[in-house]
Amino acid sequence: MLKPHTPPTIAPPAALYVHGMEVPANARWLLISGQVGVHPDGRVGRDAYEQAEIIWSNIQTILRSAGMGLSDIAKLTTYAVGTEHLKALREVRERVLAGHLPASTLLIVAGLAQPAWLVEVEVYAAKA
Repeated sequence: MLKPHTPPTIAPPAALYVHGMEVPANARWLLISGQVGVHPDGRVGRDAYEQAEIIWSNIQTILRSAGMGLSDIAKLTTYAVGTEHLKALREVRERVLAGHLPASTLLIVAGLAQPAWLVEVEVYAAKA
């Protein structure tokens, strides 16, 4: 079982995440490459909200393929091409994670590999 660490002697997290996540010994790790908002037929989601929905659906599918679930996410990194996409990202993430708080990093970047991609999320999951 993952063990969150947010010591009270440092500033609290700026959003819904923990400062550290301890993974138990002998856990299986699953590293999920950055997921982008592209439908299986190659269509890109029309906005950050739709892209975030696709991303989290993909992440859940990949986790299930490894016999894992959302509560096994230890760390995630989110990339956005602008702060205007943060509301959609947070809204979808908070709904999907339903209270699970992994360690997290958010970066605002100049661009992603394709100009139509607005957001990307990579995940590290672990399960004992």
